[in-house]
Amino acid sequence: MMAKRRQKAFWAAAVLAAVLWWAGWRAAAGKAAFQPADATPIPTVTGTPTGPMVVVLGGGNPQVHVRAGPSSRWPIIGVLVVGERVPAIGRTPAGEWIKIVYPGSPDGTGWVYAYVVRLEGGDVPIVEPPPTPTPKVTPTVDPTLAAQFLVDVPPTRLPTFTAPPPLVVPTFMETAPVTARFPSALVIIGLLALGLFGMAVSFWQRRG
Repeated sequence: MMAKRRQKAFWAAAVLAAVLWWAGWRAAAGKAAFQPADATPIPTVTGTPTGPMVVVLGGGNPQVHVRAGPSSRWPIIGVLVVGERVPAIGRTPAGEWIKIVYPGSPDGTGWVYAYVVRLEGGDVPIVEPPPTPTPKVTPTVDPTLAAQFLVDVPPTRLPTFTAPPPLVVPTFMETAPVTARFPSALVIIGLLALGLFGMAVSFWQRRG
C-alpha cells in the first residue's frame, strides 16, 4: 500500500516538473521571436549636469550662504558646503553675485557671493537682479499717546547740611580754698598777758 502511494507521488512530481519546463521554454521562445535583431539598448540618464558650474571654495569657512537675492540684505535660504558643485545660470552686471540652481528655495534658484566660489564650464549670462527688498519698518511709539502715561514727578530737594558752630569748652582755674583761721600765737600771748595782768592786780592789792 505504501509503495503504491510513493509511486503515485513520484509520477505526479515528474509530470509537474515537465509542465513547468515546457512553460518556461515557450515563454523564452516567444520573447526571442518578438525582439528585433538590430535593437539598440536604451541609454540611461546620468545625474551629472552639463554647462557652467559653481564650485564652492568657502573663503576660509566650511560653508557659504545661499541668499534669495544678490545682496547681503536678502534673507538666507540655505547653505552650500565646501567642494559642492551646483549649476550656474546667471550673474549680476558687476559679477559680484552668481545665480545658481537651488531646489530648496521657493523658485528653485538662489544667489551666492562670487568671491567664495569658482565658476567652471564657461561664462553665464547677465540676469536682471530682483529689486532690493524693503527693509522692515521698526514700529515707533506715538509721543502724544506715550505722554498720556508719563507722570512728571517733581524733584525732591534734599536738605542742605550746615556745620554747627564750634563748641566752646569753659576752663576753670583751680583756687585754694579760703579758710578763716585765727593765729594760735596771738591766743597764747593774749592768755599770758591776761595772766600777768591778773597777777599784777593781786600783787598790788596785797601791798595796799
